[in-house]
Amino acid sequence: MTLVLLDTNFLMVPEQFGIDIFSEIERIVPECELVTLKSVILELEKIREHAGKGRDKIAADVALKLIEKFNEKIKIVESSGNVDEFILKFSVENAAVVCTNDKKLKKRLKKEGIRVIQMRGKSRLEFL
Repeated sequence: MTLVLLDTNFLMVPEQFGIDIFSEIERIVPECELVTLKSVILELEKIREHAGKGRDKIAADVALKLIEKFNEKIKIVESSGNVDEFILKFSVENAAVVCTNDKKLKKRLKKEGIRVIQMRGKSRLEFL
């Protein structure tokens, strides 16, 4: 079973772009286990609290509700320190696929040979 790690910005995609990330990930990686980091949840909570009334606040709130709704599908991994550094470390150690739209992180992951799922054309997901 393939581990698929969800990054902060990726969990905000359903609200921002109307993409069902769960069915899209299942389409791309049929046999997978979804994981996210405790620090990703903390980032989403910070965005929700400090983004005013903007789209990011709403997207972060929806992301947190999705994590809660799909709590049996998404395993939460304890993490500390810089989120991107932990994602890189975790993905290398566990051969995890990473779902992110962060350009810098995608470049670093690709350099390490980690497979990345990204949003394409604001309507679907695909491997980088």
